[in-house]
Amino acid sequence: MPVTPQTLRNWKNQAQPFVMLTAWDWAIAQIVDQAGVEVILVGDSLAMVALGYPNTLPLTLDQMIHHSQAVCRGVKQALVVVDLPFLTYQESIPQAIHSAGRILKESHAQGVKIEGGSPDIVQTIAKLTSIGIPVMGHVGLTPQSVHQLGYKQQGKTEAEAERILREAIAIAEAGAFALVLEHIPAPLATHITEKLPIPTIGIGAGSACDGQVLVTADLWGLSEKLPPFAKAYTNLRATMTEATQAFIRDVKSRQFPPNQ
Repeated sequence: MPVTPQTLRNWKNQAQPFVMLTAWDWAIAQIVDQAGVEVILVGDSLAMVALGYPNTLPLTLDQMIHHSQAVCRGVKQALVVVDLPFLTYQESIPQAIHSAGRILKESHAQGVKIEGGSPDIVQTIAKLTSIGIPVMGHVGLTPQSVHQLGYKQQGKTEAEAERILREAIAIAEAGAFALVLEHIPAPLATHITEKLPIPTIGIGAGSACDGQVLVTADLWGLSEKLPPFAKAYTNLRATMTEATQAFIRDVKSRQFPPNQ
């Protein structure tokens, strides 16, 4: 059966961990879906891993919809969630409704993800969920705030930890169906996970979260540099380079194409 937001809630209640990975095109989505990944995030990280930008900020809503359409065409079972890009939801609630509505309407994804836990963002989440748009929250290290926060671990001081906890509780109360906890201390993530009725999804937040997520380019060893909390399970970058160089050698030595 296809995965839904309620499925994730059931898994939390059953203490059954689940996996989320990113995808940015049809081929990658098909591979991770068929491998058994339960949640696929069309993350704004595609700005960096697929489009070559230095951070996530330049990505547009039209670009995100384009990639989301390709991903959704490759998915049969997983729940597909799409990041709302920077400056497509922060200006006003009507802007957020329009942006999220376009993603669901034009890509057939089942939910959107919004970064941050300020009162304005919480109000936006509450409005979106009240009109039937499933929302996944995201606190801790929020990459769209890179110029303010950088990429360093968040929640290390007592004041920061208290703020993140308050944001997490407010996001859950606003109706979000799940919450990403990025690059925060494991004890804080454990406390939030135990406190919330909705599933938490960790990335650099320890093993106690209800689910875990990685950027697929990091998982597959395609990234030039890994974040400190990521793990490469293979090295496709080296494999693809070696295959390409082997083809070049065969062409140069006239061993390809083979004699017919």
